[in-house]
Amino acid sequence: MFAEADDGTIGQKFDSGKLRHSLLPSGVITEVLKVLEFGARKYKENNWQHVTNGRDRYYDAALRHITAWREGELEDSETGVNHLAHAICCLMFLLWFDLR
Repeated sequence: MFAEADDGTIGQKFDSGKLRHSLLPSGVITEVLKVLEFGARKYKENNWQHVTNGRDRYYDAALRHITAWREGELEDSETGVNHLAHAICCLMFLLWFDLR
C-alpha cells in the first residue's frame, strides 16, 4: 500500500526546478569517463588539477582533439576513445578552473 499525501494523492515527487540529468545524451558520459579513467591510470587521479599552466595546455589539447576529429580521425590513437570525448574532458577541466 502506498502512503498517501495529506491531500489524498499518491506518487508525488517534488522535483520541479531541479536539474534533469536525464537530458544528457545516452552514452556520451560513458565515453568521457573512459578518458578520465585512462588519465587516472596513466598519471594519477585528478592529476589534471595540478598541471602547470593548465588553462593554456588544456585549451591547446582540446583544439588538437577537435582538429583531429574534424580532419576525419575519429579515435585517439593512444586510448581508442573518440577525440570529442577527449575534447569534452579538456573543456570540463577549463570550466572547472573558471568555477574555482
